[in-house]
Amino acid sequence: MIYHLFNWLREGVAHRIGFYAYEDVLFRAVMAALTSLVLALLMAPRVIRWLMRAKIGDRPEFHHAALNELMRQRANTPTMGGIIILTAILAGTFLWAKLSNPFIHKAIFVILWFGGIGAVDDWLKLTGKIRQRSRDGLKPWEKLVWQFGGAVLIGVFLYSDFRNIDDALRFWLPFYKHGIPLAWWMFAIITVLYITATSNAVNLTDGMDGLASGCVGIMSIVLVVLCYIASEYMSRAHQMTWAGYLLLPHIPESGELCVFFGAITGAIFGFLWYNCHPAQVFMGDVGSLPLGAAMGYGAIVTRNELLLFVIGGVFMMELFSVVLQVGYFKYSGGKRIFRCAPIHHHFHLAGWSEPQVVVRFWLLSIAFAVIALATLKLR
Repeated sequence: MIYHLFNWLREGVAHRIGFYAYEDVLFRAVMAALTSLVLALLMAPRVIRWLMRAKIGDRPEFHHAALNELMRQRANTPTMGGIIILTAILAGTFLWAKLSNPFIHKAIFVILWFGGIGAVDDWLKLTGKIRQRSRDGLKPWEKLVWQFGGAVLIGVFLYSDFRNIDDALRFWLPFYKHGIPLAWWMFAIITVLYITATSNAVNLTDGMDGLASGCVGIMSIVLVVLCYIASEYMSRAHQMTWAGYLLLPHIPESGELCVFFGAITGAIFGFLWYNCHPAQVFMGDVGSLPLGAAMGYGAIVTRNELLLFVIGGVFMMELFSVVLQVGYFKYSGGKRIFRCAPIHHHFHLAGWSEPQVVVRFWLLSIAFAVIALATLKLR
């Protein structure tokens, strides 16, 4: 909105005072981050009080007596705090992004669609009522159907944008200079699987104070960098796009997503102020599902699907720990690999305090982010 406002003003008087900073996408990304940060900090206390009055609190129940005892302090802490995050993200994006950009349209769609799924799931889970019947949230198959539906729509919209971009319809491998051409059906499968998987991975990680929010904040910073590199912005020193210089896929107009992921970064860190140990509020599915989907969407747009495994290493650990635990439990007839899954509960039961688990996973997330950025030069 502000971008378009300044463009309109430049046709009148603004060009006389030489104000062009708003054209720089990194300037707008920083401003979006600051906007969403301040908004999250300001609105969080009121939202928390409203959630407490509505008695929308967390009631964790695990199939492990020791873990139930360890997580007892979480009882009745307000959840659905993802409302704070989503509101701040949308405000920062609407204020500072170029709203005519097609990638911004789909980013907003991701936030609203997956946020809607999470909101319904949280509401049913926490109120336990639907048509006067007890119900513990959406059934797993119902949630997956809606997640797959949203991912399919994103895949269709993206493919229509990518048809005339050669780099966009290739599968890019780390350490390899040339992408592998993709058929439309391969592109669709990758998009659906990645967005659905990342959405659920963040959801599984959201089990301790500040764990998911801190890791998402780190990951979103990396995606700001990747979106900038993939776009048409140039290195003045080499007189070519950063994508061309680093031998990475070049996706025109994807740089505008820097503003979107900048808004996510600010919103997450503002929320983390109240979500750090001891948490005053949890994000719930209304926050974790859209944030995870947004991470997957950013990797798909910039064609960094495999690199996402490194950037989101902590989330992949959490996701695969659940897959391995469930698979081995069924295969072995009741035996377990970990004390409890997702894996952060395994370490908690092993004697690590909750802050120790969270901070150590943050450090792992930073290490994964640095490794991912370092691989960009290795082609």
